[in-house]
Order: sequence, then C-alpha cells, then structure tokens
Amino acid sequence: MQRHMSYLQKHPAITRSRVNNFVNDKGQWKDVNIQALLYDLRVSGEPHIKLEVWSAPGQERPSFKHAVKQEFRPAKTTHWFRVNVDIPKEFAGKAVQFLFDSSSEAMVWSAEGEPIMGLTGGNGGERHVDYLLTANATKDEPHRLFYVEVACNGLFGNGSFTQRPQDRDIYYRLSSVELVAPNPSAWALFHDMEVIVEMAGRLSSESPRSWQALTAANDVVNAVERADLSTVDAARGISRAFLDVPSSPASHQVYAIGNCHIDTAWLWPFAETRRKTARSWSTQLGLMDDYPDYRFAASQAQQFEWLLQDYPSLFKRIQQKAQDGQFIPIGGTWVEMDCNLPSGESLARQFLLGQRFFKEHFGKTCDVFWLPDTFGYSSQLPQIVRLSGAKYFFTQKLSWNNINTFPHTTFRWIGLDGSHILTHMAPSETYGAQCRPGELIDSLKKHKDIAYSNESLYLFGNGDGGGGPLRHMLERLRRMENLDGIPRIKQTHPREFYEHVEQNSRELVAWKGELYFELHRGTYTSQSNNKLWNRQSEFLLRDAELLSTVASMGSHHDSAFEYPADELTRLWKLVCLNQFHDVVPGSAINMVYRDSREMYESIISSAKEIRKKAAASIFGPSFACTAEQATGLALLNTSGWMRSDVVAVPEALYTRFFAAKNLMQIRTSDRAAFIPVANVPGFGIQHIDTDTNASIQTVEHPVRVFKDAGSGYVMENRHVRVTISDVGQITSYYDKVQSRELVPKGAAANVFELYDDVPGYWDAWDIEIYSLEKFKSLNASVVSIADQGPLVASLSVCVPISEASVLTQTISLNQMSPRLDFDCEIDWHENRKCLKVSFTWDIYSDMATYETQYGIVQRPTHRNTSWDMAKFEVCGHKFADISEFGYGVALLNDCKYGHSTLENTMSLSLIRAPKSPDEFCDMGRHKFRYAIYPHSGTFSESNVVQEAYHFNVPLLQLPTGSDQSISGDTSVVSISPPPPHKHHPFFSVSGARNVVLDTVKRAEDDSQSYIVRLYEAYGGHARALITTRFPAEKVTKVNILEEPMESDTEDGQCSVHWLTHSTSLEVKFKPFEVVTLKFTR
Repeated sequence: MQRHMSYLQKHPAITRSRVNNFVNDKGQWKDVNIQALLYDLRVSGEPHIKLEVWSAPGQERPSFKHAVKQEFRPAKTTHWFRVNVDIPKEFAGKAVQFLFDSSSEAMVWSAEGEPIMGLTGGNGGERHVDYLLTANATKDEPHRLFYVEVACNGLFGNGSFTQRPQDRDIYYRLSSVELVAPNPSAWALFHDMEVIVEMAGRLSSESPRSWQALTAANDVVNAVERADLSTVDAARGISRAFLDVPSSPASHQVYAIGNCHIDTAWLWPFAETRRKTARSWSTQLGLMDDYPDYRFAASQAQQFEWLLQDYPSLFKRIQQKAQDGQFIPIGGTWVEMDCNLPSGESLARQFLLGQRFFKEHFGKTCDVFWLPDTFGYSSQLPQIVRLSGAKYFFTQKLSWNNINTFPHTTFRWIGLDGSHILTHMAPSETYGAQCRPGELIDSLKKHKDIAYSNESLYLFGNGDGGGGPLRHMLERLRRMENLDGIPRIKQTHPREFYEHVEQNSRELVAWKGELYFELHRGTYTSQSNNKLWNRQSEFLLRDAELLSTVASMGSHHDSAFEYPADELTRLWKLVCLNQFHDVVPGSAINMVYRDSREMYESIISSAKEIRKKAAASIFGPSFACTAEQATGLALLNTSGWMRSDVVAVPEALYTRFFAAKNLMQIRTSDRAAFIPVANVPGFGIQHIDTDTNASIQTVEHPVRVFKDAGSGYVMENRHVRVTISDVGQITSYYDKVQSRELVPKGAAANVFELYDDVPGYWDAWDIEIYSLEKFKSLNASVVSIADQGPLVASLSVCVPISEASVLTQTISLNQMSPRLDFDCEIDWHENRKCLKVSFTWDIYSDMATYETQYGIVQRPTHRNTSWDMAKFEVCGHKFADISEFGYGVALLNDCKYGHSTLENTMSLSLIRAPKSPDEFCDMGRHKFRYAIYPHSGTFSESNVVQEAYHFNVPLLQLPTGSDQSISGDTSVVSISPPPPHKHHPFFSVSGARNVVLDTVKRAEDDSQSYIVRLYEAYGGHARALITTRFPAEKVTKVNILEEPMESDTEDGQCSVHWLTHSTSLEVKFKPFEVVTLKFTR
C-alpha cells in the first residue's frame, strides 16, 4: 500500500472541492492557487501609464472625432480616456497586455480613430479587460497613445432592473489600470484544468472518464509548486495526457458557433446598442485573427446598418471576414422581432428589409432564420420564412416553458398553410453557452430526438447585452473538440448543421401549428400605448403605400407624383425596429419608450402626410385643401370590401358646408355630426351630398336608447336589442333577426375585473395562472344616456377602479349594424394590477378562434390537459371569436392582444401595472376601443375578418375644395381613364370572400411594377378574381423578396392567369396561403 495514496474514490466530494479551489478565481485561495501564477509581471501608474479624461455632458454619446478635440484633464473616471503607455524594459521578450477595468463597458480606440476592441469590467463571467499591446516586447518599445471610451453602464444596464430604475444616477469605479505580462504556461494549465475539473464534476460517477478526470486534476494540484514555475510544465504533461484521449467517431456531434445576442434595446436605449454592437463585434474580429477555425454569427440587419453609419471602417473589416467565412451574417430579418404582436405584413417587411440588406452588403441572403430569444412563434412563420428565401429555423426559448416541457429538439415545423421548415432548438438550452463540458454533456443528455438525429447546434458567447465569446471560451473549446467523454465539436456555419441533418437523419418528427411559449404572457398587454401606436402605424403605412402606388401608377390629375420609396422604407424600418422582442412586448426600460414614442410620432405624422399628398395627386388639387378651405367632403375606403357606416364629422369641418337644419344628429360630447353613408366601394371613394334636405324623420330604421325601470338601459336597432344594467354590465343581448338571446340567465358581459398581478420574477413579462384566483369585479358608479339617435345611440359609463384610477366608457350602437362599440378612456395609477373585461355568452364550443398573422389560430376553451391549461392567456390580433353551429360572437379591438376564453366566457386584457424594468409602465391616461359583433353561422361562414378590418380602419374623411371634381349622388371618383371605368375602385377581389387583399406597394427595384399581396383568411381553398384599374403587360407570382417563384403551371405563372380581353386575373389559393403578385406595365 502506498503511504500517501489519495483514496479519492472514498471521498470524491472532498477531492472535487480541492481541485475546484485550485482553479477558482474568486475567494480566499487566489494567492495560493493557479491564479497566483498567471502573470509574471505587472505595473501601474506613472511613468508607465498616464491617464487623462474628458467627460461628455449628460447622456451624450459623442463620436471619436468630437471627443478627441475636447480638453482632457487628469481624473479618475467617466468617459473618454487618453492613454499614454511606455512599456518597461523588464517586459522584454514577453507578451504585454493593458488591463483596464472601469467596472463598466468600454471601447479601445487607436490614436488614428479606429475602433480596436471592446472591454467589459466588473467581476462577472463576462469580464474582459485585457488589450494586447504586443505579443513579444523588445527592450526599446515605442511610446504608445490610444483612447478608451468608457460607457457608463454595465453589460446588463445599471444594476438589478428588479430593484431600482435603470436611468438613475450611478457611479462606476475605475478599479484597475495595469500593464501585465501573462505566463503562457500557467494560462494553458489553467484552461486545461477548467475542462478537466468540470468533467470530473459533471460526468456520471459510473463513467470511468469521470474518475480519470478527477485523478488527473488531483495529480496536477499535487504537481504544481508555486515557488517553482518549472512544475507548471510538468503538470501540463499530466493534463495533456488526459485531454489527448480522442472521442469515439460515433459520439454525438456538436456544431459550435460563436454569437453575442445583442438586444436592440432592453435595459439600455437604442443609442447604447449602437455602441454595444461595435464593442462586441470588433472584439470578435481580433479573436478571428488568433483562432482561424473560429466562426461567429450575428443577426439583425439594423445593427449592421448602425455599424455602417457609425463605424464604417469596422464594417469594412466585417465584410472581409464575412468573405473569408469567419463572420457570418444570419437570420434574414431587420431585428430579432417579437412574433406574437406584429401583423403579417410587418413580419414580411422584417424579412424584406433584412434580406435585402444582407444581399446588398454581403452578396447573399440568409437561409437560416435565427430567433433564439423571442416569446413565442406564430403558426404562419414557416410560410413567411419559406417565402423569404430561408428554410431553416433556430431558437431555444421554449426551454423556458414553466408548465410543459416541449417534446422536440430537431423536427419539421409545419405552419398554417402546410409549409414546413427544419427547426432545431439547442439542447444545451442557451444561446450564451460558456464553452464548458457540462453544457456539451447537456447537448446530448437533453436532446429529445436523438433517435433520429445524432447532432446538435451549440451557441456560445456572452449575450443579451453583447460581449460575445471570450478568449477563455475558445481555449476551452479547443481542448474539447475531440475529447473522450463529451460530444465531438466542430466550429462551422450553422447551415452545415442543417444540411447534414437533412442528408443523414432518419425521418424527423413534426410539430403542427404555433410554438406557444408558456411564459411571458404579460407581454401581450404591457406598455399599452406602444401597442396602440404599433397597430396605428401598421395601418397608416398600408394606406400610405396603397395610395402612393395608385398615385404613381395611374393616369390621373397629377401624373408627376413621385412614389416616396426612401421615406416609406425609413418608416418601415422604424416600425420594424420597434417590434424588437423587448420593445413592443413592453419589457424594456422607460428610456426606450421615450425614444419609441418619438419614433412613432415621426411614423404617424409622415405617413399621414404621404397619404394626404397621394390622395391629392389621385383625385385632384381640391383634395389638398385644409378644413378651413373645405366646401365638401369625400370618404375614402381603403379596405377591400364595400362598407356602410355612420361617420362622425368634426364640427370644424361640417360647418363649412352643412346647414345645421340639414343634419340628422349631433354628438353630445363634441358636437360632431353623425352622417350615414351607404355602399362605399372597397378601395374606392364616395362623395357626401351636402345639398341634401334630409331630416331626422327620413331615417328608415332609427336606433334608440331609453331607461327601463326594471332592467336598466335598453339600446335597440332593427338588428339587436341590448340591455345594460345600472352598473354598466350587459345583461341581455338579443338578436332580433335570429330571435336569439346571447347572454345566459344570471350571467353578464362587459364585466370589468381587477386582478392581482404579481408574477414569480419577470414583472413586465409575466401574467401567472395563480393571478386568476384573486380578483374583484368592478361596477359603474354612473350610467347615463349620451346620444339618443336616430343614427347613433350611446351611454356614458363611469367605472371607479380605485382611489387613484378611473375608467370612463361610451357604449354605442348605430342604426346600421348589430355591432356594439365600447370607446374607453382610463386614468391608470395602480401597482401590480391587471384590468380585464369579460363577456359570457350562451354559446357552446370546445374551441375559440383568434386572429393571427395572415390567418387564424384555434385554441381550446377547456383545460383538459396541462397543454390546454398553459394557454390561459393567449395572443390574438384584431379579433377573437367563439362560435357554434349557426351562430357566433366576435370580440374586436383596436390595440389589445391578450385574450382568454374559458368555456363560454371571453376575456380581453386591457392594461397592467408592472414596476420593472420600467417603473412608470402604463401610468397615466390611455384610450382604446373594443366591440362586440354577433353573427349568423360559424366563424368560417361569417364576415368577422372584414368587420375587424373596418373597426380598425375607419373611412378616411377627405375635405374637398371648391374646384371639386367629384359630382353626382354617391358617385365614385375616376382613378383610371378612359371611361367606362371611371366609377370603378382601384382594386377589387371577387368570387372568394375568404381572400383578403392586404398590401399594395411599388416593387422594390422596378418603378414600372407594383406589388399586390393577398392571403386566404379562413382556412379553405379559393379561386379569386383580382381586378385592377392599372394596365399591366404581365403578372408574376413572386415571393416576399419579390423574386419569381418556381412555376406550378404550364404557362409558368404559378396558378395565376389573365382572363381574355380583361383587366382581371384569376388566382388560386390554398388554405391560409399568402400570395404576392407583381404587376409589370
């Protein structure tokens, strides 16, 4: 028996503790473990290092050129440091590093103004404070001058976002400024030991390699003597003997790719992201020079564009590395967007903008859709991805599910229309891996489809706040590339992984429909105003593009109209930017929403101006008049369907051309005039007859409201009779046409409910299921009649919420429709509360229908399984619907996204009050609208899609001047000569009411062509007749990038063909298919 045998098998935990202490860079053993050997020399202070500083005022982020012109003075901290370095002679023959730890982020600049690399201070795992001055110093090193730009924020903002505001004043300490000479042998041993020690801890005790790792690590500790550096080389012999044992060829194969996920805004504003990108990516370029096998992927074209604008020389270096294959632009989208809230067209524009940028600046589009950190994935994404030139998808976010474990790793994801994309979710369950053995072991252990695919992707590098991979990570990765006991590693383009799976895997499993994220359900509701402006911007840009296309393509009053392509692109970029997955969901800091508000103001103002100019160009200069110049009024319908409505014309406008005696009804609240309009054509215009002598008695079917002593208030038109109680709740909703009561006896609708809203951790992100257990119903304190008809009847309702908050509501019913509208204004000052409104109907259905991008998604109304239960709060766009055979009810909205339907009760989440990361989230006044729309037939037989569009896109009121070119009663303007087409709309869709014409725009690279995008909305086949007033020589079916699609018919026109001697074409649709047509003159 050996006298000093370790007996480590008898006490492995003690030995593991020993070897961990040997490599630990924190704690009490740093002066006696490997950390004490890492540097041979170190100096600080003058005469070797001289610092001067200039502090930028306020929160300004000056350029290098501006900063270096300022007066520098001796100081300790803040912004721009001018650094003078003289390397001591004793450093000769050694590598020399400059260590600069400002406890924050920083950027090293050359004296000539070139960004060199980023720095991250502090004591976290992302710490990176070393800048290599020379790999081999001489005795007479030249004097060095360079600059360090210190950003007064950490990698993750200003401290804990759960405890304090992020825009508070905070001080950062310059904790170290040194010149050091690292000991390469000690560093090599340190990296060896990091791998070996973790393998000893993470491999199963039943694995021989676990014991071999523990033995090797223990032997290294025994071999190293601090006083004798030669023992380090001897110890490396022990570590190398373990690390040189190769992996089996049959081992799991990991495809590793570096990345630094940079949130485009989150705990920092957009302006700081511009600098984060430069700091992170410049660091990676340096690592690529030292590690030729290293591959790094970066997504989000917006960040590339910022880099091009702010750091053009750095952008050129990235282009070269991309050409060499080391720097990999990926993803194909403008930003890593939220996939729940944006419209279908917004998702399409994410890819159009992103793919075009990558094609222009890097010569190719991306075939991997890269979205690791978004809060759920719409069921239309597979089709949109395919139509954008990509075919692979990567994420990992569903590993965060807090109820069910998602059952797949590598699978075919099938979308609404049947399109599918090869999808992979990293089994390491992170996009910020640290290149440690445990993560690689998890890549095998947690792989759920190992029976079909023996490979996985592995994303490494510090993320969220940027930073990216560090030298330590790459050193560990080198040692693990072919190491027995863990999967084999190959650094490569992610495309190679997907291609290998396609070529070598057995038949993969499939997942159909949405990838619902079982967490962060509060993001459907937080930051209410931001969501309102997003919805408004999407529709305004739709109108602006439609009218600009008509103005530039048609022959009309102003044929010189120039399509504002650059401005529309700018506006779409801003919309897409604000759809980043921490902005529109409501999970960023207050500074972000101040910036976002300014962007939305710019979008809305500019889009309205474009719309106004385009209308004047189409219809003549009389349409360019102001309200003060108006002598008439026209109504423009930018939806695709004929519509009738009651419009409210502002007092300042109608008094210019209406005699008061001719008005049927004046609104009580603001003196606006209610005017009925009938049969305004889709994509057409109608003139209001200002000479009418109509009076109240001419309304054939007036609406009325009255107080009923027994039941409250009754609102009634020829379609419905609605009873509203004295506390503002609907107790009866009777369909007079169908002779059907919609509210069950003893139940109610329009019931406001105030819930406690305290999630487990993620305040702005989460609504938790236990919140449903604790709430109170709110009653109105005042209900009164506001408008009595004959065109519109309305009630005014006041609902106290608390001593600090109150909601006022106008409930309206017009004479034309069974739809009941609710216009709300809330003054909200709560703390961790959520306000919902609920509606209980006498309808039985196991499924409810919700609008999603370019279609619908159906979800259970029961909680049979844990998967059903997890969907207690879901995302819907303009409507939710519950229907049974023969009848249904839709809940419409103009800016809300959080829905739930449990049995026969529908709920809409209206507003929340989280306190982090934005302590002011949703405090103050808000306006929003919702509506109830009952209909005959099932959802598929209804016109709910059209009604939801109309609710969100009111008829556009266009004042007209005295040189008015519109004439005749209810006539339609000529927009395309010659007659007889002068009364026809711009576009029309007939023969398929399930087809929606969603977008009209000019083609991106062809001023002689325009784009029309349509989709099938209900889930059925269709054969639609598309008619256009603009002559075209040919029409081609194209993808979202406006590239011709592969032919699926003999004539090469992809199910599209012109009708003989006609301006119409027939287009075939599959269920939920998105069809993009390019018309060329």
